[in-house]
Amino acid sequence: MPDKIEGEQSEAGSEAANWTADLDQVGVRLDRALAEGLGVSRARVRHLLEVGRISMAGQVLGLSDKSRKVEEADDFTISGSLRAEDEMPRPRPDLDLTIVAEGLGWIVVDKPPGCGVHPLRPDQEDTVLNSVVAHFDGIVGVGEGGLRSGVVHRLDVDTTGALLFAKDEIHWKRFRGAFSEHRVRKTYLALVAGNFEQARRVDLSLEVTRHHPAHVQVVKGGHACRQHVTPVESFSEATLVEVGLETGFLHQIRATMAHLGHPVVGDAEYASASEYEGDSESEGVASIAAPRQMLHAARLSVDEISVDVPMPADFKAVLESLRQGDRQL
Repeated sequence: MPDKIEGEQSEAGSEAANWTADLDQVGVRLDRALAEGLGVSRARVRHLLEVGRISMAGQVLGLSDKSRKVEEADDFTISGSLRAEDEMPRPRPDLDLTIVAEGLGWIVVDKPPGCGVHPLRPDQEDTVLNSVVAHFDGIVGVGEGGLRSGVVHRLDVDTTGALLFAKDEIHWKRFRGAFSEHRVRKTYLALVAGNFEQARRVDLSLEVTRHHPAHVQVVKGGHACRQHVTPVESFSEATLVEVGLETGFLHQIRATMAHLGHPVVGDAEYASASEYEGDSESEGVASIAAPRQMLHAARLSVDEISVDVPMPADFKAVLESLRQGDRQL
């Protein structure tokens, strides 16, 4: 049993809990020890780590700390509610919601740029899920529940396109199983730096190296990631490619394309030359006026679902600008 669990109010007025390890937890994985000590699931602990709500000795921990071994008298602070069911997304019927397809227990929406998939805090209400629950209130509590109710998978804040939600527990479990078993087919359109000449299969290993903000790098012995990259249209400084994912990992396309020397246009996070394998073809790409990373989830297929989502207006505008520029050369 844990040495102590204490609740208190933080300076901001939100709940906080303290947990101190004792001899029984020494050598145990952090996610397991916290789950047992706090009486929550390991999935909940991993979520709290992922969103930066667990700290030790004043240092915020991240998801990569889930497997660290607990030492005696380690003292942790958990901010906010411990349980997902105590946190509910606030409905926002005024937010735009474009439903691409809908079935008995699911919906696919066209995620716009600049918004998250779900809230990270109860007071965040500008995400896709806030809009979804305004139209489908029965989704609250589905799956992981709370601020992740109905969420089957995620897209980055500035990535657009097909996003699947489950409206009931049966469909959530089935779709999550499909993702775990790699039965989902996702195809993206990406505008990448330089001349990507030939179609190729990309097999690389990735690892999360930073969580706030998130950052991924290619490493040996990491998570195996596979994708097929096919050029669609070439410009003087960039190439429009189609990326078919065989696996799904955080920032997979962004990190792997940067490693190959063809970072996604508009992606400031992976623009550093230190990411690249060999020579990078990103010089000059800064002159391309892109409002965000040019990455769009264009197609999603899983079980009975098969949807195509049109390219958004801002992506089309960047491509048209490149075509006009090339015509003037």
